[in-house]
Amino acid sequence: MGKHWHVAQYNIAWMIAPYEDARFDAFRAYLDEINQLGDRSRGFVWRHQTGDGNSTSVRVRDDPRILINFTVWETVEDLFEYAFHSDHVEVYRRRNEWFEHREEPWAVLWWVPAGHEPTVEEGEERLRYLAEHGPSEHAFSFKARFPTPG
Repeated sequence: MGKHWHVAQYNIAWMIAPYEDARFDAFRAYLDEINQLGDRSRGFVWRHQTGDGNSTSVRVRDDPRILINFTVWETVEDLFEYAFHSDHVEVYRRRNEWFEHREEPWAVLWWVPAGHEPTVEEGEERLRYLAEHGPSEHAFSFKARFPTPG
């Protein structure tokens, strides 16, 4: 039997205001509930988090306005089901209340060996790769999926 694979998902969002701003009250109110929903969802493996239980304090690209979200799932289908067919979709629908729309890629998927805990640096590298080269086995999206390696 070959190596078992999981799918990593990394996405970033540019906040319209500092995270502590009152405009984020509803987002902050949703956060723990939505994270716990993800943690209990079919196929969930891992979620990047700090001691606060989320990753809202993590900053990348020396940009204080970027929030990250970073998870690992057993399958792309499990991730898709959580993202677009669970209560998470309500937060997703409201994203324009809290985040700027950008034309550049903001989310990336890639295969990781089961048991591998990817780093934020890996997520940033995969997102950069997707932006520069388009979807491939190295970095892909929901719309342009690639099968597990091998």
